[in-house]
Amino acid sequence: MATLALKEADAVEILTVVDNISDMLLTSSDRVKRFTLGSPPGRRELQAEHGFSALVTVLANGVSRSLLFDTGLSRGGLAHNLDVLQVKPNELRAIVLSHGHIDHTNGLSGLVRRLGRRRMPLLLHPDARLMRKLVLPDGHELPLPPPDSRVLRHEGIELIEQRAPSMLLDDTALISGQIERTTDFERGFPIHWARMGRRWQPDPFIHDDQALALNVKGKGLVVLTGCGHAGVINTIRHVRALCGVKRIHAVIGGFHLSGPLFEPAIEPTVAALKEVRPAVVVPAHCTGWKATHAIAATMPDAFVQNSVGSRFRF
Repeated sequence: MATLALKEADAVEILTVVDNISDMLLTSSDRVKRFTLGSPPGRRELQAEHGFSALVTVLANGVSRSLLFDTGLSRGGLAHNLDVLQVKPNELRAIVLSHGHIDHTNGLSGLVRRLGRRRMPLLLHPDARLMRKLVLPDGHELPLPPPDSRVLRHEGIELIEQRAPSMLLDDTALISGQIERTTDFERGFPIHWARMGRRWQPDPFIHDDQALALNVKGKGLVVLTGCGHAGVINTIRHVRALCGVKRIHAVIGGFHLSGPLFEPAIEPTVAALKEVRPAVVVPAHCTGWKATHAIAATMPDAFVQNSVGSRFRF
């Protein structure tokens, strides 16, 4: 695997715009600034939902640049939270989709209205445009429609489909592309199907799952996942190999360890994550209660609770 020259950032901020949890009683620390209750008076409150979105801001050589990683589930939730957080969408350099599931893409429809006719780059893996579904054990099916490419193009979005890794924000943000699967315990999503051509086929590995990595000067890599369908350990191994940086400073995002299909992977995942020794671990979205508590118990000094409106500064 060829090594990519990921430039160091002087500082990085990751702002949770959409997540499953909103807790305005959490307190700030030197690692995270919280969105707290009643400050300032009269401020609208943030909305939580089963989805994920994060604003990534990189400071390098005196210049600040931002992108949006995923867009949440509801059509209005992302736009609402951006307004409350006073984020101006027209200042974004790009949008990245971690994969094509609706809890990471559906907020696009509410966002494009705020962008006007600007040509906004949207980076995604080609498989993110597949029609998908979950086939439940009782036979019921849950459709997972992809974002509508025609509508997005009509609204001025420039779709950039890429299987390979790529760089954004003047080579300070690495998008992993399709992640290599190397562990024996991160086995995908067995009830997941995709329509390929005219046929529905098993699609357990969700190859469009990708992550974002940033290299913070003097600290190491900050890795951001959406759902982490590739497995958070596979993801860490992959981005390390891509950029040649071994030190992992922080891991943030969904680790998809919720529910009986994935709970057998909690113990080996947490054990492997402990070996990585990140200074900060922020499980979010689909990580699940059991996995989150296992991480908190095993890595108490690194664990930080996520919540909508949390700003992590590195």
